This record gives sequence, structure tokens and C-alpha cells, in this order.
Amino acid sequence: MHVKKGDKVMVISGKDKGKTGVILSAFPKKDRVLVEGVNIVKKHTKPNQANPQGGIVEQEAAIHVSNVMLIDPKTGEPTRVGYKVEDGKKVRVAKKSGEILK
Repeated sequence: MHVKKGDKVMVISGKDKGKTGVILSAFPKKDRVLVEGVNIVKKHTKPNQANPQGGIVEQEAAIHVSNVMLIDPKTGEPTRVGYKVEDGKKVRVAKKSGEILK
């Protein structure tokens, strides 16, 4: 996957196009990511210990990883991700600015 947990990304397609957020979790086997504040859905919950009342809860749902693009730390614009070897380690590189990503 070209993105990982903690990356700041922009949604490039779908109902939330243009929104930005931080990746809360990634699911590589399903090619999906959970982005903060994006793809909010209403979930009906039964009463439980955490929520004794139950009811309708709003939460983020996973979106396909192809619908998000990493935000370049230098320019603040969406960019593609490249890879290169530096000091014997494979690192991610922002294509727009050439900056190494953490």
C-alpha cells in the first residue's frame, strides 16, 4: 500500500472528494483505509456496557485505498508516492517535491 497509519491524505473520488484527514487504520488484505472524518455512516447499536442507551451512532467506514492520495509535507498538495533505497533502506518519496516521507 502507498499509504500507512498516521499519513495525512486527501480523498480524490467519491462522495467525500476533496476532504482531508489522517489515516486511523489500514487494512492491507482488503486494500482499504479508515480516514478520520471521511465516509461517515450511521450504525444502529444495541445497548451495551459502553453505551447503555444504545441507538444510532455515527462513525467512519473504510474506503478503498485507490480513492486517497498522500499529501506532500512540503507543498500541502496531493502527490503520488515513489520508493528509493537510501542507506540500504527502502524509503517512500513524494513525487512532486522529491521529499522523503517518514
